Amino acid sequence: MPLHMADLFSETPAPRSTPRPLADRLRPTRLRDVVGQDHLLSQDGPLARMLASGHLSSLILWGPPGVGKTSIARLLADDTALHFEAISAIFSGVKDLRTVFDAALQRQQTLGQGTLLFVDEIHRFNRTQQDGFLPYVETGLITLVGATTENPSFELNGALLSRCTVLTLNRLDNTAANQLIDRAETALDRPLPLAPGGRDVLIRLADGDGRYLLNLVEQVFTQAPPGTTLSHEQLGGALQQRAPSYDKNRDGHYGLISALHKSVRGSDPDAALYWLARMIEAGEDPLYLARRLIRMASEDIGLADPTALMIANEAARSFERLGSPEGDLALAHAVVHLATAPKSNAVYVAWKAARDGARQTGSLPPPKHLQNAPTDLMKAQGYGAGYIYDHDTPEAFAAQNHFPEGMARNTYYAPAGRGREGPIAERLRHWQRLRDSGKQSGREKPQKPD
Repeated sequence: MPLHMADLFSETPAPRSTPRPLADRLRPTRLRDVVGQDHLLSQDGPLARMLASGHLSSLILWGPPGVGKTSIARLLADDTALHFEAISAIFSGVKDLRTVFDAALQRQQTLGQGTLLFVDEIHRFNRTQQDGFLPYVETGLITLVGATTENPSFELNGALLSRCTVLTLNRLDNTAANQLIDRAETALDRPLPLAPGGRDVLIRLADGDGRYLLNLVEQVFTQAPPGTTLSHEQLGGALQQRAPSYDKNRDGHYGLISALHKSVRGSDPDAALYWLARMIEAGEDPLYLARRLIRMASEDIGLADPTALMIANEAARSFERLGSPEGDLALAHAVVHLATAPKSNAVYVAWKAARDGARQTGSLPPPKHLQNAPTDLMKAQGYGAGYIYDHDTPEAFAAQNHFPEGMARNTYYAPAGRGREGPIAERLRHWQRLRDSGKQSGREKPQKPD
């Protein structure tokens, strides 16, 4: 193991002058002691089934911080009699990996013992480094257990994923968090010195992170003299809430913006406001959110409420003028308007279909009657001939062909009929009836400029 990783994974007790943190002292010693992951560790869970079969495949443990990924990896090595080796992708490179692989080969040849290689933050390795695991995993020289907080589908090579089983770990719920607090009270031989409801405050501050929760518990025991309790006010002043699990460039970002967009699309203003607040509280760029709201107005509302796009644009401009926090209200205004507006994706669908049609038809020219004829030569060749000026017809509709010659007429835009698209749909049906009847009236006029 590289020397710089010894302090992170070593089982050697810390010097007496440096007390072991409570979270380390309470690290599970058996798989059944891991809390909050029953879906993996129960009798019917995938890990339990692997251990019962006597074969442990390479794994990717995907989940938020502080939910037991490192503990599970170490305990899997204990239960399978594999040598446990641990590295972190943050601090390790190709040289460290070669050292690990060489030691694993030596161990296998001399002792007949396999190696479980735990790689923390495995997504930090680049694609080439990830490829370096393939031959050793393929031959079984190592059983790889990678831990990641990021979506493996986006961050890990497909070749490596195909050789591993991906297991998702959950953030700790209230039941699991209370189990950890119970263990802390047992280990320290006294109840948590908090006023009623104090446990719930700690659990909320920890936000699903078990390691952070135990650190908070340790702070409470340290700051409350024996025989005293901390009030809610004292607790709030002494402790700090865990920063939300959110990365503006990674999975948390995309998950929350997807939830915001789908809440707007689903006409749920309360949920939409919640996700907007979650992203702003986590430090998201409000102008990014403003741009996404403009997109939502076009994609999911369109002409069912043409004011939606205007309001989204005005919210973006308002934020640019006011900044945060005053400008945040303009974004909330837009979110509520978009969520409560009638919905139609007809323009969105029409635009995709029109682009597909444009790609398929290539460079077909417009029909000659739609093109200007600024020269005598072009007039002689028929440009502009037969064009009917729509405003000279009784209904300002001449029912002319506006597609290229030889191309069948396509219907791209089909209004949903909700909101202001209802009257639009009726106008389109009326104009189609005029086309079908072949009515064209009016007189030719000099061609108008484009």
